[in-house]
Amino acid sequence: MKASIIIRTKNEERWITSCLNAVFAQNYQDFEVIIVDNQSTDSTLAKVDQFPVKKVVHCTEYLPGKSLNIGIAEASGEFVVCLSGHCIPTNDQWLSNLLRNMADPNIAGVYGRQEPLSFTPPGDKRDLMIVFGPERKVQRKDSFFHNANSMVRKSVLDQIPFDDKITNIEDRVWAQQVLQQGHAIIYEPEASVYHWHGIHQDGNIERCQNVVRILESLDSRVFDASHRLSLEHLNIVAMIPIKGSSKRLGGAPLLEYTINSALQSRYISSVVVSADNKETAKSALSMGAHHAILRDTSLSQDYVGLEKVYRYTLEQLAAKDNHPDVLVLLEITYPFREKPLIDDMIDKLVAEGLDSVLPAKIENNPIWIEEEKGIRRIDEGFIPRQYKKAIYLGYKGLCCVTRPEFIRTEEVVGANIGVYTIGNPYSCLEIRNDRDLELPGAMLRNLRLSKTIKPDLRLKRCGNE
Repeated sequence: MKASIIIRTKNEERWITSCLNAVFAQNYQDFEVIIVDNQSTDSTLAKVDQFPVKKVVHCTEYLPGKSLNIGIAEASGEFVVCLSGHCIPTNDQWLSNLLRNMADPNIAGVYGRQEPLSFTPPGDKRDLMIVFGPERKVQRKDSFFHNANSMVRKSVLDQIPFDDKITNIEDRVWAQQVLQQGHAIIYEPEASVYHWHGIHQDGNIERCQNVVRILESLDSRVFDASHRLSLEHLNIVAMIPIKGSSKRLGGAPLLEYTINSALQSRYISSVVVSADNKETAKSALSMGAHHAILRDTSLSQDYVGLEKVYRYTLEQLAAKDNHPDVLVLLEITYPFREKPLIDDMIDKLVAEGLDSVLPAKIENNPIWIEEEKGIRRIDEGFIPRQYKKAIYLGYKGLCCVTRPEFIRTEEVVGANIGVYTIGNPYSCLEIRNDRDLELPGAMLRNLRLSKTIKPDLRLKRCGNE
């Protein structure tokens, strides 16, 4: 075995699938993968199980050097690769570009470039762009080294292991020791990974944004979304809850409209219907749903929120070894979704690194809120709408794209929310009761009537005809 790749994880469910997809897609394949997990409580390890890793070992007390040494003890490779679970190799030459630097036996280790994602915070983006430049370096005095993306000669580690007692910079301490022994280390920019949160994670935001703009103007590369978080590598699941049976509109059940909307998505991997009776579950499968999960009727009581239904459904999926990266929550009461809406919202979530995305309509009319002392107006008053700050009315039942971690905690959405502006007002029409069902029919009748009437649209002048 040439290389042993040690990947440290703790609650990395958002990144680990993309990380491992990129690792196992390398053009150099003589390697093993060892996961060192620090008590993850999310679906990290379930996602790891979907890949041919050699071993998963656990550490209960996280110290960076100690966790690496635990993994290294299981390694059989001539070289040890250290990779953080939230780092994603940018291409399939990452491993070979690290390895080519180890031909000289005097080289103790090599560390690679770390690049920001399009949505990396400005401070982190600035730090990554300054620290990890485009030029290869051989370091004989400079002890900077970074184990988020590195390769180390195991024979050197046997003599000089990582310090397993210090709380940070175990990589720089080790590099200083090997340099003092006469070895050299290398910085290899061609062995690059995407690193979301950077290396310092602090700083004045406005100042950082200005520095980033200058640095980006000097760099010919663009930090866009063309990374290993590519949508085709993600398990994106549509989740559709339904209580009882489905009302019908235009001869078809409302459930069928929603299932069809999900099936038209380019990105959704599977469509899951959560039903509270066997007949509806069976009907959902006949309409094209991939899975129908039968829940207890206690979860259909009026006082039970959908967040509990979503959590139960996610737990049932996990029991079937289905671990979504992204969830698309759809309610059947919105039958008029435009085709691009779902995929546009998924695109936005991934491209901008958001926790959740909700659709919303900009409202320019007066808005009041009811409080204990009466109603209070919350818009800016009667001023021209072009001067008003936008007020967004959300329609989470129309579509909510979110992460599984927020479903497990029953929060549904995270703090970092993106808004997708609804362009078509008909998308917002909701069908909840029999009276609502009359509206589409009336609209259709009016539309047919308008086609039979040919109004005289000629302009007439008053008093002159």
